[in-house]
Amino acid sequence: MAETSAAVATPNTTQMANAIRALAMDAVQQANSGHPGAPMGMADIAVALWKRHLRHNPANPHWPDRDRFVLSNGHGSMLIYALLHLTGYDLPIEQLKAFRQLHSKTPGHPEVGITPGVETTTGPLGQGITNAVGLALAEKQLAKEFNRDGHTLVDHHTYVFMGDGCLMEGISHEACALAGAWKLNKLIAIYDDNGISIDGQVAPWFIDDTAKRFEAYGWNVVGPVDGHDVDAVDAAIALAKTSKDKPSLVIAKTHIGKGSPNRANTSKAHGEPLGTEEIKLTREALGWTHEPFVLPAEVYADWDAKAAGAAFESAWDDKFDAYATQFPELGAEFARRMAGVLPPNFADVAAQAVIGAHDKAETVASRKASQIALEAFTAALPELLGGSADLTGSNLTNTKSTPAFRLEADGSSNGGRHINYGVREFGMAAIMNGVALHGGFIPYGGTFLTFSDYSRNAIRMAALMKLRVIHVFTHDSIGLGEDGPTHQSVEHVSSLRLIPGLDVWRPGDTAETAVAWTMAIANGSRPSVLALSRQNLNYAVKSGQAVDDITKGGYVLSEPADIGLKKKLKKPVAVLIATGSEVQLAIAAQQQLAVAGIPVRVVSMPSTSVFDRQDAKYKKSVLPEGLPRIAIEAGVSAYWWKYGVSAVVGLDTYGESAPANVLFKHFGFTPENVADTVKVVLGKARLKG
Repeated sequence: MAETSAAVATPNTTQMANAIRALAMDAVQQANSGHPGAPMGMADIAVALWKRHLRHNPANPHWPDRDRFVLSNGHGSMLIYALLHLTGYDLPIEQLKAFRQLHSKTPGHPEVGITPGVETTTGPLGQGITNAVGLALAEKQLAKEFNRDGHTLVDHHTYVFMGDGCLMEGISHEACALAGAWKLNKLIAIYDDNGISIDGQVAPWFIDDTAKRFEAYGWNVVGPVDGHDVDAVDAAIALAKTSKDKPSLVIAKTHIGKGSPNRANTSKAHGEPLGTEEIKLTREALGWTHEPFVLPAEVYADWDAKAAGAAFESAWDDKFDAYATQFPELGAEFARRMAGVLPPNFADVAAQAVIGAHDKAETVASRKASQIALEAFTAALPELLGGSADLTGSNLTNTKSTPAFRLEADGSSNGGRHINYGVREFGMAAIMNGVALHGGFIPYGGTFLTFSDYSRNAIRMAALMKLRVIHVFTHDSIGLGEDGPTHQSVEHVSSLRLIPGLDVWRPGDTAETAVAWTMAIANGSRPSVLALSRQNLNYAVKSGQAVDDITKGGYVLSEPADIGLKKKLKKPVAVLIATGSEVQLAIAAQQQLAVAGIPVRVVSMPSTSVFDRQDAKYKKSVLPEGLPRIAIEAGVSAYWWKYGVSAVVGLDTYGESAPANVLFKHFGFTPENVADTVKVVLGKARLKG
């Protein structure tokens, strides 16, 4: 609720900042949990940015040309919640009172899709600034693609607040180095230099010369400035906005917990409530006489951004109308892309990709099958923005339609759609999240599967945010061969399958690979992983196999009667479940068993997560009850027991250095061993019976 008071003509920036401080300490105290120090220390910086520079519209948090704001130090979430409430977003005071409570719109760390106006989910430090690099990259790429002389359709900034923790996390090095190399001049980061973290003064363990570090990256560094001087921060941001060829870092010196007599400049202000007595003293020190969660009308009036926001969006709408009148096809394409809608011919393109794979029936590595599919998809979908972490020739993520992203002489993009991320797997994954969050692109990027360990937290964040991001992970098993156990993935596919909301595909041939790409592109609310082989795989999908079966994640690939023996076999007595390169192994074992008079069914399960989402009737039709099941995958066995298997032909040790064919034989991935395993399982079943 608001107290009535006479309106003032000039905004009272001190009271505006103190309103943030009051809301932060009150919400954290009521929740008995949270981080009041950063919001209290950054309140003046927030006034400078949100009142004087940020172009946004509280009534429509999603209009395309808004400035993006990222709170990378997401533990200070009450800062953004206070700003969203004060400026007029659909975040009433009751939601601030429900801070960190079940089903509120004010969770402990900002979450996209939960709170209107939050652009990305932040919490794991360093990923916010990295997402912001992706946001700024998307802006630069879209500007190159859509802007025309006299019609600047895409022209906005990405602003970031970040703290010491973001800079200490190694991912910030990966991302900020790329931002400098890419000359992302629309990216402006404001560093809250307060010198305090959970363990206290950071000086004993964080002695970087941050200014020189960012200058070395190719950034424009402004400051340090007094982070409690609104005019000084305002001037620093204005200066940063003039940069034509560099991202900017504004270094702002602040006091964590500003206003608290006994907690300011201490680690106690960082991550715990101030306490009722200290809050009382802080109110007195700030001259803030209002009750908890009560703000005077003049503060709301000073912060209100609804009218200005409506004007910003209306002016852009006029620009878009003029643009669409002169360039109707481009206007329609821009609207489609920003809405995340696939082109009308996508189904036809996908069908042709699968049919082409089926007709050719090539024996190639699934990484090559992936590139073949990508050739079709990238030619038809300009929103596909690819890349690789220094392994393009191995991941095969480049196509004829995706020339390398490079810069023109003036620092603008050349429009290339293949990003060389360098050896920066974690940075690549989180940057792709930012690209997806921005809109207009579907990002994909490649590295070896074993290096998914570096990317894992960003993959998890993509799943949490329900982003359409595609990870191409090649060299997916001991089939990598001579590079040995450091590079041979054993546990990675299974561990990635454990991430909720992530679809993991391990296709067994060119048709399954094309379907995997189709599903990954079509799924607008899930990230996807494609685990692909280095070694060649025999074509496995039989003639007449329904493509729709593959899209269900698991399907009957081969029945005993399908293998062409003169002797008619009875119904299967067991089921072999295989993925990826082991599908061909299952087919070979099926043939050996058939000769011995043992009929078995082969089920290919390229995506367990997709299969698990099918209805019970379908799953039972693929994996009938009462038939022993044997899983085959060149990886850890533990995952497969959930399917009620009787045995797993797997690998519960690390690999070795040797040619792939030698390793598969050494570790028992042979038709003979699979057949013997089936015989043992059937023998035990008979004894039990």
